[in-house]
Amino acid sequence: MERVRPKVMTVTAIIAGLLPILWSSGAGASVMKRIAAPMVGGMVSSAVLTLLVIPAIYSLWKERETTRTTPPAGDRA
Repeated sequence: MERVRPKVMTVTAIIAGLLPILWSSGAGASVMKRIAAPMVGGMVSSAVLTLLVIPAIYSLWKERETTRTTPPAGDRA
């Protein structure tokens, strides 16, 4: 949990920096929009994976591992 705040702050800062590029309409805006749009999508998807999906998979894996290694109640000495 100690890495949640830095990750959220980094993603927020990057997205905040890219949003003006997405909303711009000046000279060369069409080229920059094509660069900024995938970067915003990549940052959002990496944040979701890092903060939600990977920890959920890890906890499921650890839960499965502990149920496999724990002997049934009748077999304990």
